[in-house]
Amino acid sequence: MQIISAVVLLGVLIFVHELGHFLFAKYLGVSVLKFSLGFGPRIIGKKWGETEYQLAAFPLGGFVKMLGEEPGEELQDCDKDRAFNYQPVWKRMAIVIAGPFFNIVFAAVLFSFLMMTGLPGLIPQIGEVLEDSPAQRAGIQKDDRIIEVDGISVDRWEEMRDIIHARAGKELSISVKRDDQILTFNITPETKIDKNIFGEDTQVGLIGVVPSGEVEKTSLPFFQAVDWGLKKTWWWCKMTVISIVKLIQKVIPADTLGGPLLIMQMAGQQAEQGAESFLMFMAIISINLGILNLFPIPILDGGHVVFMSIEAIRKKPLKAKTVEIAQKAGLFMILGIMVFALYNDILRFVSDRAAQ
Repeated sequence: MQIISAVVLLGVLIFVHELGHFLFAKYLGVSVLKFSLGFGPRIIGKKWGETEYQLAAFPLGGFVKMLGEEPGEELQDCDKDRAFNYQPVWKRMAIVIAGPFFNIVFAAVLFSFLMMTGLPGLIPQIGEVLEDSPAQRAGIQKDDRIIEVDGISVDRWEEMRDIIHARAGKELSISVKRDDQILTFNITPETKIDKNIFGEDTQVGLIGVVPSGEVEKTSLPFFQAVDWGLKKTWWWCKMTVISIVKLIQKVIPADTLGGPLLIMQMAGQQAEQGAESFLMFMAIISINLGILNLFPIPILDGGHVVFMSIEAIRKKPLKAKTVEIAQKAGLFMILGIMVFALYNDILRFVSDRAAQ
């Protein structure tokens, strides 16, 4: 199950990524010679028009081969109009960015679809009111269901929590449903020090309530679901970038970095929990793939964008030797990260086995 789930997960995400490059290249008039899902020997393939489509033996990757993409590739004059390296910088940059962009858009589509079909979540119902807390002093009681905070309708506990956390020391208007009544209370959240998701101390507003633990499946109409999906995608994009920064700053321990074994394990776990969990995990990994590919490391899409930006400023491309050296350095860096992540995976696997 873990292997199959990981192959499906990575296969879909790589296909989406390469499809972005492919469609933008076609749209902008660049000739695509090969569209491959996977690396290595071809399993199946067929040529339609000028493009050969193939499924290769190793599904952990893929590529789109465009005419004139290789440095020093000899071309006839009649082919140069459709060759990648003879296109204006903006066209080449658009084709390169399209891969990560498709991954991020794909995540938004998945999030929106999941919210339209319905997602389970903690409802904003009070399970306990803490002694001498702002909520108790205001008159909020156990089993009250919060329906609105400062004029913002809330359907989930996390929505209510995020608003209250951000309003420390500021008076809030909180509306609750109690039996058949709608009651409104003015409450000022206390400023407390709490741990954020990275384990850092941060100031938050708290009113002293605990959730009932009741879960409901909620869905939204199309446009509201799309809005929710876009916001969720933006949040995960920010969290991905912040997590990488925190990793570099050593706020997040380096041994938490995972590789293919961790992805395989988590993909299997999410698949066992059902299609919703698996698709949610796929959306998150898709965002990670898109953001990481935009980092300015030679050999990644972000590295190509840097080369093209320098070319646009200099009005001429970098020397082929310079690009080659930079790409070798980028490849060495990526391989180093992958080996370290695999080392962490193995240690984690051995540790888990020993604990059983």
